[in-house]
Amino acid sequence: MSRTTGSKMQSNKALAEQRNPLISANDINHILVNGAQISYSKLRRASGHSARIFYFAAIGVYLEVSLSSGSGITDDARERLAEIHQNALSTLMTANIEEHRKNKKPG
Repeated sequence: MSRTTGSKMQSNKALAEQRNPLISANDINHILVNGAQISYSKLRRASGHSARIFYFAAIGVYLEVSLSSGSGITDDARERLAEIHQNALSTLMTANIEEHRKNKKPG
């Protein structure tokens, strides 16, 4: 087990304070919302059930990340993600119903 000296700890602390984040809090909101919108667009174009489930799960992940406390996500972004998730759920269920009807054998 290695020991960290006091001067090394101070150096690490100073370095951490000097670092600039690569993305701002505003950027993370755009990344989450745009990622969810892209997944929703792909979900609508998906031809199979597995693909639709995959994109729906991806949207769920974006929404779940937005619910993390202290993540810098705005309420507006959370609301937009929740709306995208609700639309995706509706699209998924409608597609499943249509697929079931199409595959149902008469009689």
